[in-house]
Amino acid sequence: MTLRDADRDFADALRARLPRLDLRPAEGAILEEPRGRFHGRGGLVARPRESGEVAAIIAAAAQARVGVVPYGGGTGLVGGQVKPDAPAPLILSLERMNRIRRVCPLENVLIAEAGVILDDLRAAAAAAQRLFPLSLASGGSARLGGILSTNAGGVNVLRYGNARDLCLGLEAVLPDGRVWNGLSRLRKDNTGYDLRGLLIGAEGTLGVITAATLKLAPIPSGQGTALLVVASPEAALDLLGLARERLGEGVSAFELIHRQSLAFLAETLPDLRQPIAPPPEWSVLVDLGLAAGHDPQLALEDLFAAAQARGLVSDGVIARSEAQRAGLWALREAIPEANRRIGSISSHDISLPLGAVAGFIAAAPARIGRPGAYRINCFGHLGDGNLHYNVFPPPGHVRAEYDSRREEIMHAVHDLVHEMGGSISAEHGIGRLKVRELERYGDPVRLDAMRAIKAALDPMGIMNPGAVLR
Repeated sequence: MTLRDADRDFADALRARLPRLDLRPAEGAILEEPRGRFHGRGGLVARPRESGEVAAIIAAAAQARVGVVPYGGGTGLVGGQVKPDAPAPLILSLERMNRIRRVCPLENVLIAEAGVILDDLRAAAAAAQRLFPLSLASGGSARLGGILSTNAGGVNVLRYGNARDLCLGLEAVLPDGRVWNGLSRLRKDNTGYDLRGLLIGAEGTLGVITAATLKLAPIPSGQGTALLVVASPEAALDLLGLARERLGEGVSAFELIHRQSLAFLAETLPDLRQPIAPPPEWSVLVDLGLAAGHDPQLALEDLFAAAQARGLVSDGVIARSEAQRAGLWALREAIPEANRRIGSISSHDISLPLGAVAGFIAAAPARIGRPGAYRINCFGHLGDGNLHYNVFPPPGHVRAEYDSRREEIMHAVHDLVHEMGGSISAEHGIGRLKVRELERYGDPVRLDAMRAIKAALDPMGIMNPGAVLR
């Protein structure tokens, strides 16, 4: 069904329904995505204040056959928040829907609107002596609606799970303009299909998430962080196994870092202190959260001694203060910014079975080109098998020189991931960047089921048209 532009006539009709609605032309940063791969078309931007306004907007869009692109913090890396082709959409920004509606410390529950920024969510939980454990480098700008719509992961998935695992219920506006009030605080509710699970990760193609009930956790009594030098990815995986044997669920994060990450940090962010010199070929950032009565620094010292005895680690730094701990995490969280400043030819958010990670890292360089043809920055959340495998031009060159090779490199990486039983999208989603890749690697039966769900819930095709499914 053909969609129409979000034009002046549509703006007039929308203002007639909602005279107080903040409605303006789409321009500037809202039409860009962080890596500069996609540039959106200008239509209209609506900024509702509550779910009733969202419902009226979606109903009007369905009646006028105008596409709607939900917009959170704009931090997505696969183009899900921008629409580069005609017709020009209505961009639905949820930034004004930013209230914490309720905190229930006894239940370990927080209810918040979709426009709340992640760092503000975490602060609200902390004020109630609780932890909202999802943690992203973009925490100062990513908003809850986008986090849930992409089923974001981050550094603590190993212990606490993805966004879907941290959500008990949703409030959402469906493509016909009806509001589903599913803000349940229940941990068990087997009353039919899991609409919550369906909308989370759908990237705004099946409806608009307007609020969510989130799981909180106790704040660990003791927290500790160490940067440990390992000989290889295989040694890192063995260290992960040893850490979990000794510390169980006390291991909150386990991040793999390659020397290229540290080199990019030194090149682009030279004021950021690096604690180990020279930079090791491979290192892991281990983060612990332990119950009362357990000393995280002592636990890390014991882990290092046991790992050293097995030949898994050769050096390391254990944070002795909160400032040192923050400094170690600052290194890890700055890697994406350093990558952005260098400019990748092709970036890959992939996941693999843990047993295949080391084999993939060893085999992938030969798949993408001759030795030394590119710089490869491999880092990520080793604890859950999620690697960010990014390919950069050699020194003295820029990514624009390699645009003609980008698709070839992407397919080489994704082919190998697929052969090894992995996923081409671990935590960033499909957006518009990976629509063809999903068709190339996705199970045909699953894709047919996805199209059937899309047709049933959004028969007009107005919700984030062109994202996830063609």
